[in-house]
Amino acid sequence: LYLSVSPYALWFVVVVENPKSPEAEMFRNLRTNIQFMNADSDKKVMLVTSTIPGEGKSYVSANLAAAFAQLDKKVLIIDTDMRKGRQYSLFNLRPRPGLSNFLSGVVDNDFIGEKDNIENYIQETEVENLYLISAGSVPPNPSELLVSKKMKNIIELLIKKFDIIIFDAPPCLIVADALILARLVDFNILVTAQNVTKIEDLNKAKTAIENVGGKLAGVVLNKVQVTTKKYESAYYYGDKLATIKPKQRK
Repeated sequence: LYLSVSPYALWFVVVVENPKSPEAEMFRNLRTNIQFMNADSDKKVMLVTSTIPGEGKSYVSANLAAAFAQLDKKVLIIDTDMRKGRQYSLFNLRPRPGLSNFLSGVVDNDFIGEKDNIENYIQETEVENLYLISAGSVPPNPSELLVSKKMKNIIELLIKKFDIIIFDAPPCLIVADALILARLVDFNILVTAQNVTKIEDLNKAKTAIENVGGKLAGVVLNKVQVTTKKYESAYYYGDKLATIKPKQRK
């Protein structure tokens, strides 16, 4: 898999906010590649990671999930970056309770419902068919929580409830979290960034994922400048394309 994504709009879901943009079309291309790759199988659980922080894995995870949701698929994003989870902010949802709270059993006093029921941690986004389990409170031992039998059990449970499950995992060369999960999912996607990712780090990440028994489906090349004029010459949207400008966060 190969995808070039502009550095613009890193903090909103571009396939929803600007569906005719070059960036949105590239995410649909990535979605199509994954569909063809799995045409003869029922593989539905994928993990998105990167080599180091700042390569755009959360942005890619969110937009890829939204792209699948637009196909009338029931999609779940699980933010497993329990140190610096950001998916809740992309979709303007609450940060907790989330995955860490479910795995540890530690929840706030105002928590309603059974704390051992994973469905109580699933939030509905404004994107139709798209749901989120946020990372939750920052725990002292994220890796130990992910390696627990409880984590494996919820994957088996959620597979029955969703068509597509996407894990937004921490960078695989920084902490072990992504590698713990790499062998539990059907395949892994590695996000890199132009002029940021080092080829030696990319090779290390590939080897690390494969060494734990994970399947690497491909690489996403992120933060490549894509101009509207250049894109118009290659695709059919023509002058209807709108230039995406960076969104200022408050």
